[in-house]
Amino acid sequence: MRVFLIGMMGSGKTTLGRQLAKLLQYTFVDLDEYIEQQENKTIPQIFQEEGQQRFRQLERQALERLVAAQDRVVVATGGGAPCFFDNISFLNRHGENIFLDVPLDEIAKRLQLADLEQRPLLAGKSMVEVKLFLAKTLEERKRFYEQANYVISGTHITPVQLQYLLNHK
Repeated sequence: MRVFLIGMMGSGKTTLGRQLAKLLQYTFVDLDEYIEQQENKTIPQIFQEEGQQRFRQLERQALERLVAAQDRVVVATGGGAPCFFDNISFLNRHGENIFLDVPLDEIAKRLQLADLEQRPLLAGKSMVEVKLFLAKTLEERKRFYEQANYVISGTHITPVQLQYLLNHK
């Protein structure tokens, strides 16, 4: 079984993904880190040098490679990954998707503690601009996220809750 965690940046996909993979005894892959390794560039470098469209192509190719190579894997996707090409359908066909539906105030709080410069879509923005960006982006992406097999909402989602969802389909 492949498990794809989807949702907004700052929703906990990587943190929960690592923990869930450990619980399931699966491999864990952070899609952005995987792309950085494949391209030998950071995500900000790819955005700056090649643009967002090229990054989205690399993201799709990475998903295809992971699906072909891995069966027992938990993948933390990038926040936009399900929203381009037909990625959400691709993910639904090749695994179990869980949308981590974390309130925007909580996401903003988490991102405030992080290095925004490492997130190309947030670099250079004030916290007010970050909150506006998050609200607009969630509005655009929610229709994709809600196509996931499972939706779990809250500010304190645990890997055990995710495991329970997967075991009780």
